[in-house]
Amino acid sequence: MKKLKKVFNIRVLRGIISIVIFVGLWQLVVFVKVPYLKNLPYPKEVALDGISAAGTKIYWLNWEISLIRIFIGFIAAQLIGIPLGLAMGVSRKFKDFTFPVFEILRPIPPIAWIPIAILFWPTRELSIYFLVFIGAFSIIVINVLQGVSNISVSLKWAASSLGARPKDIFWRIMIPGSLPSIVTGMTVGMGVTWNVLIAAEMIAGQNGLGRMTWEAYTNYNIPLIVVGMVSIGVAGYLCSSLIRWLGERAMPWKKRF
Repeated sequence: MKKLKKVFNIRVLRGIISIVIFVGLWQLVVFVKVPYLKNLPYPKEVALDGISAAGTKIYWLNWEISLIRIFIGFIAAQLIGIPLGLAMGVSRKFKDFTFPVFEILRPIPPIAWIPIAILFWPTRELSIYFLVFIGAFSIIVINVLQGVSNISVSLKWAASSLGARPKDIFWRIMIPGSLPSIVTGMTVGMGVTWNVLIAAEMIAGQNGLGRMTWEAYTNYNIPLIVVGMVSIGVAGYLCSSLIRWLGERAMPWKKRF
């Protein structure tokens, strides 16, 4: 326990130091008026605007709305993408039927789906959910498929020779073996979903952190733009940290210090 606390304290200290260095460099860049960044506000201005925004209900409402959109679209992508990736990895016939269509659609950037989503979904909210879903879906499918493909065939043969049934092999070998890839896909997918969400909120949304940042831009409120960007970064970090925490609990054998 003492060792864990020590490691945790070192990690926290390193994180604090990195943030202090970043803010110091930011202060220096503004102070010396680096070309193309001369309009960047000082950290103090951003902090004051952030404190002012945090004191309003609309700021936290934008947080709530964006997080709800993220989790609805992201969870839907996992519920469909993980079984699809597992099915492709387990069944060659199923993969032969589904993978070509998947590969044709996968290279299409999620942002390219925005016009279709706006036109064909009955409400703006549903269109945003759909775009978030698209952002995470292909990433989780391809990671799960790769994870299943990387499982050694000898493990399956060994289990079969010991009398394991197909369902036992699936639940005791395929699922645990693909868990690292599933967590990696979820972590990467979460970052992409935030990118897609912010773009969707700026174009089609009426609220959310993306819309708040866009409105700050239209009003030329640079400190509030930075507040919006920092808020998005913090929200994405918290979501990814939650996934990593869940991954550590699901895979105690992979825990590292």
